[in-house]
Amino acid sequence: MQAFRDLLKYDKNFLIGFSFLVFVIFLSILSFFSPYNPQDRYIVPRDIPPSAKHILGTNSLGQDVFWYLTFAIKNSLIIGVLAVFLGRTVAIIVGLLSGYIGGRFDRLITTITDSFIVLPRLPILILLSFILRAELDFITMALLLAFFDWAWPSKRYRSQILSLKEMEFTNTAKFSGRKISQIIFKEHVPFLIPYILADSISGFLFAIGMEITLSVLGLTNLDTPTIGTMIFWANYYRAMLYGTWWWVTAPIVALIITVLGFYLLSVSVSTFLDPRVRLQRIKMGETKQ
Repeated sequence: MQAFRDLLKYDKNFLIGFSFLVFVIFLSILSFFSPYNPQDRYIVPRDIPPSAKHILGTNSLGQDVFWYLTFAIKNSLIIGVLAVFLGRTVAIIVGLLSGYIGGRFDRLITTITDSFIVLPRLPILILLSFILRAELDFITMALLLAFFDWAWPSKRYRSQILSLKEMEFTNTAKFSGRKISQIIFKEHVPFLIPYILADSISGFLFAIGMEITLSVLGLTNLDTPTIGTMIFWANYYRAMLYGTWWWVTAPIVALIITVLGFYLLSVSVSTFLDPRVRLQRIKMGETKQ
């Protein structure tokens, strides 16, 4: 919490990124108060430009763009949260056990991990999405993205454990009779929390980017409102050609704000974790004292 307060107070990138994400989350919360069902069509006049009654106008399907956008943002964020949670959970367990146990188990896990790393994720996801198109709701999408996004993080966690298990406190815990699971998850995981947070941000960017890519290509369940499916329907009805620019502009602006928010947070946290920057902050603190 102290690190969070310091970042919020002194790092402009963190402050701007955090503000963007708070705004996006606020929009997603508004979906619970929507007067419209996102599945309903032709409930408002079509193709009305932004006005006091319809803040972001209406689309060719007779839907209010603003309220539909709140559902789209919420579902896209759910995909990102589920993908990151599942993928990083697997990565933490695999990376920590592989690094701590070592030996043949480590070599086996490393071989499997390296095999996943070299897989071309986008072509495989496109193929699977084409096969599962009608059944690919946002939960299934999150599972697929998590399945292809655990390998790289597990390698990073493994490298951290390789250094932590040589520390004196690890030997002390080992000689005191603690089990391997207790040593790993009670002694080592707290040291990894900042790295897990930084890595989770990049996981969000990957998940949201892949969801939008597959949805724009029409390879997901298009009845589920997400930022990607919203862009797909706007392009399908030629929003720019027929002058209903607000239909396609709204999800694109929401996407830019979301990605920029996560990017600024990622840059800020990565800089904060840089040992050279941390050393510089310590020297500055000693100078002030």
